[in-house]
Amino acid sequence: MSAVLSASVSTPDLSAIKTRQQAAWSTGNYAVVGTTLQIVGERLCEAIDLAAGERVLDVAAGNGNATLAAARRFAHVTSTDYVGTLLDRARERAAAERLEVTFQTADAEALPFADGSFDVALSTFGVMFTPNQPTAAAELARVVRKGGRIGLANWTPEGFIGQLFKILGRHLPPPAGVPSPALWGTEARLAELFPGDEVKVSRQVFNFRYRSAEHWLEIFRSYYGPMNRAFAALDPTKHGALRSDIMTLLMRMNRGTETLVVPSEYLEAVVTRR
Repeated sequence: MSAVLSASVSTPDLSAIKTRQQAAWSTGNYAVVGTTLQIVGERLCEAIDLAAGERVLDVAAGNGNATLAAARRFAHVTSTDYVGTLLDRARERAAAERLEVTFQTADAEALPFADGSFDVALSTFGVMFTPNQPTAAAELARVVRKGGRIGLANWTPEGFIGQLFKILGRHLPPPAGVPSPALWGTEARLAELFPGDEVKVSRQVFNFRYRSAEHWLEIFRSYYGPMNRAFAALDPTKHGALRSDIMTLLMRMNRGTETLVVPSEYLEAVVTRR
């Protein structure tokens, strides 16, 4: 009996976790943060050597950074996310540039596309947040043809955002049994998730550039879903401690003088399907 109880306690309810995550990403307006990361999508399209005319799927596209980067290179792009309001922002950006993109609400763990439908799949700081990592990776691999490529940009555990995750986890522990999203930012984990495929990685740096540490915290607390929900879930008497820890991290990593410039390492990965 005790063994059965232990197993039931340690097995996470991934469906419930996904529902909570979806609500978190729907909170605020991630596009305010997301648009600052546009350069990552541009770099990723260059890393996979994207060719005009290729069929591209952007998974967990958010407000469409990789989507727009691929469309600017004359690819045939389908942009997906499970938060419809984020896709609305991506749709507005594509319309402003007169780029042809197909937008579709979709779950990264159950992509509604046939096997081998795409030449390329992309995800910038998106698919790494899925609670069922093996299923999400298998879906990426399934919809990309043999010889096609999967391009990923994932925060590393050691980088600024990886350290921020750890701070949030100390103040508001994550669900038991769910692996850290930052594992996607390690070569070892990607090799596990894409067995048999060729995985090439390089470490890159994105610089968060804000007026000050206080400005960064104001933006992220207001618009970055996970942080917004963390503050909302905590007792107000504990807000000060979380804020203090975040500010300490920001100031420790800041290399700016009059403004905030915080380098954040991420892993750029190109997975070639075999």
